[in-house]
Amino acid sequence: MSEIAVAPSSNPGRAAIWMIGAIISFSAMAVAGRAVAVELDTFELMTYRSAVSLILVLAIGGMAGTLGQITRRNLRLHGIRNLAHFTGQNLWFYAITVVPLAQVFALEFTSPLWVMILAALFLGERLTRLKIGVGILGFVGVLIVLQPGSVPLSPGMIAAALAAICFAATAIFTKFLTRTESITCILFYLATIQLAFGLVVCLIDGEMALPSLSVAPWVVLVGIAGLTAHFCMTMALSIAPASVVMPVDFVRLPAIALVGMILYDEPLQLAVFLGAALIFAANYANILDETRRNRARKQL
Repeated sequence: MSEIAVAPSSNPGRAAIWMIGAIISFSAMAVAGRAVAVELDTFELMTYRSAVSLILVLAIGGMAGTLGQITRRNLRLHGIRNLAHFTGQNLWFYAITVVPLAQVFALEFTSPLWVMILAALFLGERLTRLKIGVGILGFVGVLIVLQPGSVPLSPGMIAAALAAICFAATAIFTKFLTRTESITCILFYLATIQLAFGLVVCLIDGEMALPSLSVAPWVVLVGIAGLTAHFCMTMALSIAPASVVMPVDFVRLPAIALVGMILYDEPLQLAVFLGAALIFAANYANILDETRRNRARKQL
């Protein structure tokens, strides 16, 4: 454990830029996922998404000459990571079809709170008082958005909450893998293992729906957005601690609230922006603190 407790050189500014790319990709995937849901269930969607992602990884990796970086030394860890992500992603795709997008993303944003705890336990990252305060402030922001008690708890909300825990576990396993594996290797196993999971689940009953011509472009967009989201997030996790990277993802909350209002006539509530303001404040404080610590280390 002492070897993985030493974090790589951190660059929170660059990590935040990569996370902006992840935010755009995840938002696009939510819109495309809703469009696909009229014909495909979540398992079928995940299977087609993984197939598209695998084709892209092999094509881009072949052109970049990085396919030789794919190794088999961490197959068990790849398997556990992708089982967590496969479970979380199916729960997430289900939730976005039955719950307003802002609520799904707000519940998903409890994931950084889990990441902070898991990173301290398994990655050796310090859980400072500031990070604890950041987590509490972010959680208060989420509660303001959700207004618990005013809306009954639905299966969609439960699915979104469980997805957040799965995504937190995925982030921790990704952080482990980035210490020894390349981006190409991680993304290759992301697509391959989840394609296998999807085929097994879809073919249990001997039937698997094919997307129509009108839905097929949305399926491709889900695959592309899912791959770019993981590429951006993996890059961010490779250059900054998980407890710094994940809270930046909170920016998705006001962005997806606007998407929900424009595309689906979902109400745009003041509570969403009030909660987001607290979340942004927590993110900003976290990034500033990490930047200050990096400068102090360099001066030693």
